[in-house]
Amino acid sequence: MEANTRGTGRLPAAFLTPGSSSFLDFLEAHRPELIPGRQRLPEGVIEAPHGTTIVAAVFDGGVVLAGDRRATMGNVIAQRDMEKVFPADEYSAVGVAGTAGLAIEMVRMFQLELEHYEKIEGAVLSLEGKANRLTTMIRGNLGMAMQGLAVVPMFAGYDVDLGRGRIFTYDVTGGRSEERGFAATGSGSVFAKGSMKKLYREGMTAEQVSTMVVQALYDAADDDSATGGPDLARRIFPIVSLITEDGFRRLTEAEVTAIAVSITDQRLTHPNGPQAPLL
Repeated sequence: MEANTRGTGRLPAAFLTPGSSSFLDFLEAHRPELIPGRQRLPEGVIEAPHGTTIVAAVFDGGVVLAGDRRATMGNVIAQRDMEKVFPADEYSAVGVAGTAGLAIEMVRMFQLELEHYEKIEGAVLSLEGKANRLTTMIRGNLGMAMQGLAVVPMFAGYDVDLGRGRIFTYDVTGGRSEERGFAATGSGSVFAKGSMKKLYREGMTAEQVSTMVVQALYDAADDDSATGGPDLARRIFPIVSLITEDGFRRLTEAEVTAIAVSITDQRLTHPNGPQAPLL
């Protein structure tokens, strides 16, 4: 920024120049090196912690977004209590899978992007608009993804215009898809999605869907070594968040503990999990 403004209490001209309401566009013009995915990396293979698995499901009145807590680096558990689900703003949330450090940096930038837009425009961006903004950020990380440092988030929120919950998934190029009913991403996504496929049905309540996503993470951990299931000994449980017309709410530790303990007790007699009801 301009040196002649130092000590004067005045903002640099860059902050006073009319332009886009996008904070990313502002950084692109004035400090592009601060944008996630722009850093230059050394040659060779980079070992970094990776996080999985993220699941989501809609219910009458909103959407649930949940994630396990394990981060791995190769065949080693790098962290047992990583947080992978974050509020994006009042009515949306992001769950991240992939390179842990880059993923968290991208989420923080996304939160700032939405806050900046709201302050500049004086209005909240639509849920569709938020999903599009995240697309741009993921595409900007493509260079690092090609070096094995991919970030694959899941975005979910309550659409105040439509009055329902919505789920968006992405690929490493920024390609976006809206999912119906439920979705999963990360290394355990195949197993988690298979579990939800048997258990999900329309008209479920928030409590039922919250239990279902923890069931799905339990099943994913059962078959995928990179996914961590409920850890009763260390009291480490999945993060489960609800987004409704009342906004974002993360379930308390007591609420998630009750769900996890109930599921674990059930698995003592039914290790493969509950069966879908016959219709």
